[in-house]
Amino acid sequence: MHIAVIGAGIVGLCTAWELRQRGHTVTVYDPEPVSEASFAAAGMLAPVSEVVWDQPTLYPLMQQSKELYPEFAQRVAEASGMDIGYLTSETLVCAGDPADRVTLTELVELQEHIGQVAPISSRQARSMEPGLGPGVVGAVHIPGDHQIDPRKFCAALLHLLGPDVVREKVTSLELDADHVVVAAGLRSCEIAGVPQLPLRPVYGDVLRLEVPEYLQPLVTRTVRGVVRGRPVYVVPRADGSLVLGATSREDGPGVSAEGVHQLLRDAHHLIPGIWECSITEMTCRARPGSPDDVPMIGRISERATVSTGYFRHGILLSVIGAKLTTDVVLGVPVPEATAAAIDPFRFNKGA
Repeated sequence: MHIAVIGAGIVGLCTAWELRQRGHTVTVYDPEPVSEASFAAAGMLAPVSEVVWDQPTLYPLMQQSKELYPEFAQRVAEASGMDIGYLTSETLVCAGDPADRVTLTELVELQEHIGQVAPISSRQARSMEPGLGPGVVGAVHIPGDHQIDPRKFCAALLHLLGPDVVREKVTSLELDADHVVVAAGLRSCEIAGVPQLPLRPVYGDVLRLEVPEYLQPLVTRTVRGVVRGRPVYVVPRADGSLVLGATSREDGPGVSAEGVHQLLRDAHHLIPGIWECSITEMTCRARPGSPDDVPMIGRISERATVSTGYFRHGILLSVIGAKLTTDVVLGVPVPEATAAAIDPFRFNKGA
């Protein structure tokens, strides 16, 4: 079967690769591959530190994708011969003041039911990461939350797909293919023939920092924090650089001065050495959010399937998203609970 994929972000590329691995021909359409949310993302593979109380259908998807990631990533790395930036570095979630420690305690109560977590003291946290400052009053160690570099990973996928990636804008489902997958993020509903889905843009400011040689490595694990109730993360790359993020706002595009100030201030509270770093890049991209933050994956017609609404979990969920989207396209049964959770039309039912 020949399948056209509209959208060359990480979800579209992983889906195209999965379809090809199952023996099908693919053509991917995108005028600017990997230029939207996938370009800005830090790439945390962190189902345990991402989970919250009111999203019971999201965590199983995150955990399944985390389990599938190592083998999927290894296949891409071996087939492409390229470094994809997959690191098994651990995660520390830190509290920035006594009030935030209460928030951390609440998170631990949830996390202990679903993942491997270990509450540790601020002294233990600083022994693991000497770059942490006196502002850290408590932490949780999550050894199973890892990371991937989305830019490197997507570059490898683009290399593998080669000339099957067509750098053209598509405005309709009328393509020369047996089936069409729409994985164009927020632009999915701009494609003629795609029903209007309840997508919303959630903008995120992300900074990339260069650490001076005398401070390297500033941190060796991903450091996630809650500072005065605000989330912040610092992700170390293999080359010693850092990714700092991310705001979550719905006010409009463009890097926010307030957002940048907030990120730097909160990161400095946890890791004072941030002040010594150089900002090498500031980006803002819109993440496609659904009303419940769970992706929308399913048939929208006999020959078209949509895969969008991944919100801030697009990197982590890309592998399970690729599998589920491919299953839907090929008519492979999807577990009933999963199918209900990701149904693109679930928000219309019962209305």
